[in-house]
Amino acid sequence: MKKIIIALSIALSFAVPSFAFADQAACEAKAVSKEGKPLYGAAKDASIKKCMGGAAIDNGCEAKAVSKDGKPLYGAAKAASIKKCEGGK
Repeated sequence: MKKIIIALSIALSFAVPSFAFADQAACEAKAVSKEGKPLYGAAKDASIKKCMGGAAIDNGCEAKAVSKDGKPLYGAAKAASIKKCEGGK
């Protein structure tokens, strides 16, 4: 029974990241200009981020949005923390 649980956990650990890569590959394929030419640089990154709902190029800013006590921030404080982390975009 232990061997089955270990085997399943190993299999799932490889399966979960592959979904993220598949989604990113699909979004990269959609990163084209209005003329149908592929996007590059920041425009491509923004397109992929928009396509994946903001999860594609996550530098961990949402995870860093915590108070001094280590508790997660909410609402406007969380938004301000994420904006500051991302460079004030």
